[in-house]
Amino acid sequence: MDIFIQQLINGLIVGSIYALIALGYTMVYGIMQLINFAHGEIVMIGAMVTITCINLLLGLGVQLPGPLLLLAGLLMAIPVSMLLGFTIERVAYRPLRRAPRLAPLITAIGVSIVLQQLAMLIWGRNYRPFPAILPTVVHDFYGAAITDLQIAIFILAFLLMGGLFFLIERTKLGRAMRATSQNPDVAGLMGVNINTVISMTFVIGSALGAVAGVMVAANYDQAHAYMGFMIGLKAFTAAVLGGIGNLAGAVVGGILLGLIESLGSGYLGDLTGGFLGSHYKDIFAFVVLIAVLIFRPSGLMGERVAERA
Repeated sequence: MDIFIQQLINGLIVGSIYALIALGYTMVYGIMQLINFAHGEIVMIGAMVTITCINLLLGLGVQLPGPLLLLAGLLMAIPVSMLLGFTIERVAYRPLRRAPRLAPLITAIGVSIVLQQLAMLIWGRNYRPFPAILPTVVHDFYGAAITDLQIAIFILAFLLMGGLFFLIERTKLGRAMRATSQNPDVAGLMGVNINTVISMTFVIGSALGAVAGVMVAANYDQAHAYMGFMIGLKAFTAAVLGGIGNLAGAVVGGILLGLIESLGSGYLGDLTGGFLGSHYKDIFAFVVLIAVLIFRPSGLMGERVAERA
């Protein structure tokens, strides 16, 4: 039972990170019907910039508590990721907005590869350890271990998701985003600046991605230039699982995928008689993706995309 609870806790932590990243995919798809495959690289860049900034501050002899050092790194990484998301939309996607749907899809893959290669040039191919600036306090929960960092990740992820839902449902920008999602041409006639709304969608998604990247790096104590590919695919799978274009579906899909991956990897060795170990945990995301596409292509909560006239 203690192993089950431990895997459950791990799944909830990882799932909350997947959900946060999946929201970036589903927001863009809901407005543009575009899968932004470069989103995973933005997550990676957020993590790498944060680690670089923290190491720079430590190298300069700055004496600050660990949480403040982390906050300082985040305050640098978030604007960098937001600017990167804005630039990607403005340079790579906006000129192709009226193009056949295959063109922006190929462009998204190309942008992802370019960002990954640039990150390798800047930070190299080696793993970058996350600075040991946060105290490690372990709590016992019915025989399972959970740290203060994991609790903070879980709470912060849901606070950010709640903030995003409030923005979408209760603010002027959120109304403009929902109107653009329904019909961009009509929204434009009603005075909505479509270009600004789409740019803000990329900016907000990139900010969430930067925070999620730092969560991944802090949780696993490392980051590397090609981490965005796998975690991006998993978050995309979470968005598809919940229903692409559906914000609540992205959250549900992320949590479910995290639980499936954690519980599956915990018992994979027993289920296969030791043939497969926990290092094969990545297969669960793609098994789930294939199953959803075959049996329920609209996702668990349904694909929320308006019919365009």
